Amino acid sequence: MLKKFVESMLESLPLGARSADISTNTAGKISPAEMCGFSIIRSESMQYKEKIMHLVFLLTACISIGAVALICVYLLGSGIPTIFEIGFRNFFGTVWKPGKNLYGIAPMIVASIYVTAGAILVGVPLGLLTAVFLARFCPEKLYKILKPAVELMAGIPSIVYGFFGLMVLVPLIQRLTGTGGKSLLSASILLGIMILPTIITVSESSLRAVPEQYYEGSLALGATHERSVYSVILPAATSGVMSGVILGIGRAIGETMAVIMIAGNQAMMPRGILKGLRTMTANIVLEMGYASGLHREALIATGVVLFVFILIINICFSLLKRRNCE
Repeated sequence: MLKKFVESMLESLPLGARSADISTNTAGKISPAEMCGFSIIRSESMQYKEKIMHLVFLLTACISIGAVALICVYLLGSGIPTIFEIGFRNFFGTVWKPGKNLYGIAPMIVASIYVTAGAILVGVPLGLLTAVFLARFCPEKLYKILKPAVELMAGIPSIVYGFFGLMVLVPLIQRLTGTGGKSLLSASILLGIMILPTIITVSESSLRAVPEQYYEGSLALGATHERSVYSVILPAATSGVMSGVILGIGRAIGETMAVIMIAGNQAMMPRGILKGLRTMTANIVLEMGYASGLHREALIATGVVLFVFILIINICFSLLKRRNCE
């Protein structure tokens, strides 16, 4: 088909042009008709590749959505009937004693909220200020040292953070307060450190993405460098900064191993910042290995509560971001 098209193109050319094409071909050059044929072949090849990549991207997106849907279906399908079987009053009670058919997870819910709030108080200010420093104040030589250090923190396993908390934070709190050291305070500090890389990396990228004209316009109006950064650049990057905070909170809520090592793991209502506690994730990990029957189903139902808890936080932050954008 392509050959016939090229031949028809040649026939449509004047006699002189065709003889010129023949002479150029004999000289080893490509005629205009041949160039047209090559461009058509290249265009068809590009369209074929684009269709293949479109299908690949669509397939990967469907796999991701399908994985999330399967998780939701499994959790909700296994957990909600268990909650009804146990009873709302029993399941959301204050006593967790599976041997006596008491499955109250209220202490774990409160503990998760306290630990997450403490991690936010520690990690968000430090992470945000560090991101601002790296993006707008840090000298180039120092940046080459700090940036790899932050990226290295993101790659440290949770168990290593747990060992750090167990060998450094817990003894330090023991000496300063005279308590056991494994407490809400130690867990909050450690989780605040763990969420720093996420908040710093996302916030710095958002700050650097703000158009430079904003900063230059602020300087032109007479603002100082510091005022321009905190009054113009930072508000303009609010959406990205909030995304970093949400990701950090998600890690704090879902963190398990480090919390198990330093939180005390007491399945009772938190009684103070220096007392031990047990989060929902820690409760699932500690007891899933030997749980069976209704006990195991109650742990799965705890996962449902944790899932809904994270979903509510994400929705609240999304609404806040939308309000700020408007």
